[in-house]
Amino acid sequence: MDGLRLERRDAAGLADIRPQLLEVYAEIYADRLGEEFHSVARFDERLGWNTEVPGFAAVVGYLDQTPAGYAYGCTLQPTTRWWNGLRTDVADGATAETGTRTFALSELMVVEKARGTGAARAIHDELLRGRPEERATLLVEHDHPKVRALYEAWGYEWFGEVLPFPDSPQYDAMILRLQISRGGSAAC
Repeated sequence: MDGLRLERRDAAGLADIRPQLLEVYAEIYADRLGEEFHSVARFDERLGWNTEVPGFAAVVGYLDQTPAGYAYGCTLQPTTRWWNGLRTDVADGATAETGTRTFALSELMVVEKARGTGAARAIHDELLRGRPEERATLLVEHDHPKVRALYEAWGYEWFGEVLPFPDSPQYDAMILRLQISRGGSAAC
């Protein structure tokens, strides 16, 4: 997308733009903010949890000086609750986390004017560029098959059905194998 500037952020570097990120979230989820799970306060709480986990990273895409989208996630730790709501039988060890195995992409969102422009893919790819983990995972709402198809086009595979919180929608967990290049860094 022309004019999209990508900026990597760690947890400390997110503090100064957190209010702007909450505004982007509120714009994107405007029609669902009345649902407790999708409220800005609950989103801010989940964002806070992520920033406390090792391996946290974020990428913000700017148009002019305004955030037009962002993605963030962290490395799943051995004590993670990410897979606790898994409702699908999976192979033994498939959900075992070591603190280095899986990067969880917790959120990827872009404002309406940036949709369909390649901005989401650019933000996604920048977030995963150089990741040392062997795989990435994300959750997509089960009732959004078009979004799931987009992630499948990017190389993600369906892993199972997840209900991460009692009041959350049902999600499809998806996995992307990260390829290790000769330089030792991960690329999508």
